[in-house]
Amino acid sequence: MIETENLILRAVEPADVDLLYEWENDMRLWQVSNTIAPFSKYQLEQFVKASSLDIYQTRQLRMMIDVESENEQQTAGMIDLFDFEPYHNRAGVGIMIHEKWREQKIACRALQLFIAYVAQELGIRNLYCNIAADNSASIRLFTSLNFELIGCKKEWLRVRTEYRDELMFQLIIAQAGGNSASS
Repeated sequence: MIETENLILRAVEPADVDLLYEWENDMRLWQVSNTIAPFSKYQLEQFVKASSLDIYQTRQLRMMIDVESENEQQTAGMIDLFDFEPYHNRAGVGIMIHEKWREQKIACRALQLFIAYVAQELGIRNLYCNIAADNSASIRLFTSLNFELIGCKKEWLRVRTEYRDELMFQLIIAQAGGNSASS
């Protein structure tokens, strides 16, 4: 568990399957997660079981984002590390905050905490993210934490009958203390 004031990043637990089932099958989120078909509870149970495997084996890590308020802990979202390349010290990152918890700086705080963790514990030096060009909230989030726009994939994402651009952002993490800095 990784904690800071009122915010906890924790491993996925079997008790999270119902929440994951709700979120992963929310069709409004599919265009940002590249999902095209619903997930069964069985699939999600298998995912949770596999999440206990070594990150060097699976090349991915999902953590749940919990918020503590009024002596109660509630799950506000999740953050993913994917395409982990330990030799090159790089990976992709994605974050989802449930709409009930948006616009409360939770995503920013969770992403800051996650960046420090992956830099210090996994030796990550490069993080990247892919964001639909029309997702202004995500663009603001990642650029506020020094992710730089490094490219645009034209007409990359199909949304129903049209195609949209996808932007790629990168953060090069400074080696000293895991502080973020672009070079």
